[in-house]
Amino acid sequence: MPPSTAASRLVADLRYLRALLRQFRLTFLLAGALFGVVPLLYVWGWRGPSGQRVGWGAAAHHVYFLLFGNPSLPYTDSVPMEALNVLVPLLGVAVLADGVVRFGYLFFAKRGYAKEWIAVRTQGMDQHVIVVGAGRVGYRVTEHLRALGREVVVLENRTDAPLAAALREEGVPVLLEDARTPGALGRCNVARASAVVCSTDDDLVNLNVALDARRVNPGIRVVIRVFDEDLARKVREGFGAEALSASGLAAPALAIAALDPRVAHSFQSGEHLFVVSDFVAAAPLATLTVAELRDRFGSLTLSLTRGGAVRPHPPGDTRVAEGDRLLVQALWPDYRRLREHLGEGEPPRGP
Repeated sequence: MPPSTAASRLVADLRYLRALLRQFRLTFLLAGALFGVVPLLYVWGWRGPSGQRVGWGAAAHHVYFLLFGNPSLPYTDSVPMEALNVLVPLLGVAVLADGVVRFGYLFFAKRGYAKEWIAVRTQGMDQHVIVVGAGRVGYRVTEHLRALGREVVVLENRTDAPLAAALREEGVPVLLEDARTPGALGRCNVARASAVVCSTDDDLVNLNVALDARRVNPGIRVVIRVFDEDLARKVREGFGAEALSASGLAAPALAIAALDPRVAHSFQSGEHLFVVSDFVAAAPLATLTVAELRDRFGSLTLSLTRGGAVRPHPPGDTRVAEGDRLLVQALWPDYRRLREHLGEGEPPRGP
């Protein structure tokens, strides 16, 4: 399961603050020089009308108010000191206006999920996954990736997308921008991403984004949602990407569901159709071990439930008992043989 919302937000905020500090390190160095080094220059070189010197505290006080055009030390005939009085406000403008003000804006910009906030936050990410499209498919992909412990950045061009808002509430960075816009993938730190999942409902958009991502990061893994099965095959062969067709994925499941409602899942691997079924072991299986079930019927036992306890991938010498609930995976013909051995060759009729 994904980490709790509060914990994930805290981690994200700390990572974001670290990225901000790294991005504005020059600003903080200048501020340190302004309030740490410059007062020492006044301590060393400033002399009052009667020759009195100034301490570091009074010098720092003078530098601070000098930034706002209100010096606290009186005029002196020293050219270096007066030149410093002129330079300090200029340096202050560079530090405060360009640095501190921009830092403050970006620090609070996360509340509005601005583009700049996303760009800063993703700077601290490495080997993350970019999901393009926050529709139902993109939302589920994001949830699965987070459950697997991966960091995710989502790109969505619709500001009113309800699932994008739901992801933001869970602490996921969502960039509201067209993925084809120059700089959009860069703001998601595509150069250091491990994969990009193009899950919009537009084949052309998905292909464009995939090409852009591969151009910036040649080693990135590309997964494309494609509606045209023929196009998916060509993309796999010519582009080296994982192109998944919605119709290609759904067709085996729909066909098998029409033939046997006892099949929980099905998928195609090359020319082979695999099915997954969950059923209670009857008497004909009570003398077999898990290994014998595999060897005789080509059925791989994914889990065995006995007395309420679930045993994923039970050892091959585990003997099946009548009443055990088995989750098995097999080729379609082998699955039919197993059902016939149980005397359940024909699926039930009716609802």
